[in-house]
Amino acid sequence: MSKNSPELAEAAPDNSVLKARERSQITCRIRVRIPKGYHQEPVISHLVSDYSLQVNIIGAILGQNAKEDGWFDLLLKGTSQQINSALIYLSDLDIEIWRDSQSEVDGW
Repeated sequence: MSKNSPELAEAAPDNSVLKARERSQITCRIRVRIPKGYHQEPVISHLVSDYSLQVNIIGAILGQNAKEDGWFDLLLKGTSQQINSALIYLSDLDIEIWRDSQSEVDGW
């Protein structure tokens, strides 16, 4: 199959679709307290795998030997719907969330 074949052209994503997807993505900075009872649970990992978010850990404070709650400063990137769903997931776990007042997500 050559580079100019129709099969390859159909499989390649349309640049306009990719650009529209990027424009619809927003960032949201949150701070969360994850109770020590969740230390063995992949809470932050679920934000990536279940909600398709990009997560950047800006800062973290963890107690020695993980005997205390963990505090994380996170920058989330995704669509408004993805971020809202992820925030609901964290709330359902009774994880405390503080949102940056400059955040772009509606309702949080």
